[in-house]
Amino acid sequence: MAGIKEKTVREAIAYRRSVRAYTDEALDDDKVKDCIQQATLAPTSSNLQLWEFYHVTDKEKCKEIAKACFNQGAAKTANQLVVVVARRDLWRSRAKANYTYLSDAFQTTNSFSPARKKMALNYYGKLIPTLYSTFFGVKGWLVFLFAQIVGLFRPMYRQNRRSDLRVVAQKSAGLAAQNFMIAMAAIGYDTCPMEGHDSLRVKRALGIGRKAEINMVIGCGIRDPKGVYGKRFRIPFEEVYIKI
Repeated sequence: MAGIKEKTVREAIAYRRSVRAYTDEALDDDKVKDCIQQATLAPTSSNLQLWEFYHVTDKEKCKEIAKACFNQGAAKTANQLVVVVARRDLWRSRAKANYTYLSDAFQTTNSFSPARKKMALNYYGKLIPTLYSTFFGVKGWLVFLFAQIVGLFRPMYRQNRRSDLRVVAQKSAGLAAQNFMIAMAAIGYDTCPMEGHDSLRVKRALGIGRKAEINMVIGCGIRDPKGVYGKRFRIPFEEVYIKI
């Protein structure tokens, strides 16, 4: 792949397809790792970054995970796999990291007012724990009911149950996965996101704890022409575009 000009964002988006069969051509591990690093620059709710990325290059481990993906072509023929994992359970350490970062930043600059600093630190020190901490699921329901009552009188954030926060973590992980796939497309590497998998077997293969959740398994490689199933089909834009 040396000497190939990197694609623009628009070109990479147009080039990216869900490729279901790959050639035997090897991928450069460092280039894939760099694309994963670009994935971490994706937007994420409250900057909590509740994600992990497992870069699987070991061939035997790839075979094990491919089996958990029902040996579909995008997994079975992949040169490498990237497993995107949502980690809602890591909210404490990620909130603490943000709190520490902001505390250090505020000590080195006077460009923020005391009120702004207090609001930012309270966000990670008080609000995030209020939203994410649970007591057998009861606390989430109490916060939810409180939000519904207050919401009768003013705008209020309502998605605050444990199930809602799982969705938030999954959305952030999905945004990161898209960053990764576009970055791969930009350098001429191909991918296929797979939701068809036995998540328990994938977690066992990677030694992932029960609280983590698989967002998607992404097959990576160089496309075999037969791995692209015809021209891209999309619903007419006019049916999905609503201007208000």
